Order: sequence, then C-alpha cells, then structure tokens
Amino acid sequence: MLNLSPTEWHAIWLSLKVASGVALVTTVPAVLLGWLFARREFRGKLIAESLIHAPLVVPPVVTGYLLLVVFGRNGCIGKWLAEFDIRLVFTWQGAVLASAIVALPLAVRSVRQAVSMVDQRLEEAALTLGYSPVRTFLTITLPLAWPGILGGILLAFSRSLGEFGATITFAGNVEGTTQTLPLAIYSALQVPGEETAAMRLVIASLVLCFASLLISELLTRKAKLKLGTKRET
Repeated sequence: MLNLSPTEWHAIWLSLKVASGVALVTTVPAVLLGWLFARREFRGKLIAESLIHAPLVVPPVVTGYLLLVVFGRNGCIGKWLAEFDIRLVFTWQGAVLASAIVALPLAVRSVRQAVSMVDQRLEEAALTLGYSPVRTFLTITLPLAWPGILGGILLAFSRSLGEFGATITFAGNVEGTTQTLPLAIYSALQVPGEETAAMRLVIASLVLCFASLLISELLTRKAKLKLGTKRET
C-alpha cells in the first residue's frame, strides 16, 4: 500500500474529479460528432474532421494558450462569462475544459468506429417501418454501438488522467486547487529529495491509467463481438 500524503491523495482525487468531468462533458458532443462523421456526407466534412482532431497533433501548450486567449479575462468569451461572475482560468473547471478539448478527438474516433460497425440495413429497416431518424438512432444505433461508445468515453477519461500541457497553461498548477496527478509529479521532480514522492505518484498514475485503458479495450472488443454476432444472424 502506497504511503501517500494528504497532498498526494488530493492530487489523485482531483485527477479523478477532473477526468469524470471530462467524461461527462464530452459524451454528448462525442456521440453526435461520431455519428455525424460515420453516417453523413456534407460539404466541409474534411475540414470539420480536421478541426475536431487537431488537438491530437497540436502541442497541448498551444491548446492551453488558445484557451487563455478565448476564455481569459480579456478573451471574447471570458469577458462575457465575467459578467455572470464565471471564471475558468486557474480553476478545476478550467482543468476540465482544457482536458476535454484534448480528449474529445479520441472519444469521437471511438464513437465513429462503433457507429460505422452497426449494419445500416437495420437502420434502413427501422425507417421503412415508420421510425423517425431520432427514434432509429435511440433504439437501433445507440444500443448496438453502446459498448464502443462507452469505451470511447473511458478513453477520454484515461487521456484526461495524463493531461499536462494544456492544463498547466490554462488552469495553472495550484496545489489543492488545480494540481492534478501529472502536475503533482512535475512539482515533486522540481524539489530535491522528493524523488520518492514522485515515484509514489507515478505508480498511482500508472495504476489508474492502466485500469481505465483496460476497461476501455474490453468494452471495445465486446462491441466488435456483439456487432459481429448481429451481422451473422
């Protein structure tokens, strides 16, 4: 059992809190975008896909900086939010936003793959029986693709646990407020003699990330097996 200090436990708890927030806020947009990219062709689709997936290749620090420009005190959205006394910079909610932007592309890709594996003939049959597109999605597509969708959400959760660059740029590294596991590890490495504390945090991070990735992979395989069985029947 790791002998973690209260500060280290708080970093773990905050990481789980932020990752859970990321999973919640990315679910709806990931499902909608994943379905849109899998089932619809439209003008500008390539550009839309590139914009959504840009955080996968753009340096996270750049993402954090752009968030500062938009949501900062003098940003176009930040000024508007300030009128309602809402501030995201240097808050745990800001950490959720930064992590969600970085994690969303992974969730979208997983959802798109899951939806693509659903036999369109089933959806077409439902439409011919008088089902509306929304009802077809909710009763046919969503249940069949759900394991893969859940796997994508867990993948976003896992990505959030390891987010560093965008978070430290936009939310900062405030102990007890925005210091997640990666930031706590970074801080420990900057202090001479804190190598043991850093190792404890590294082990905790590896355990959490491996567990969430394992569950995500199991759900993805379950989705493939389920859809494969459906197609055979």
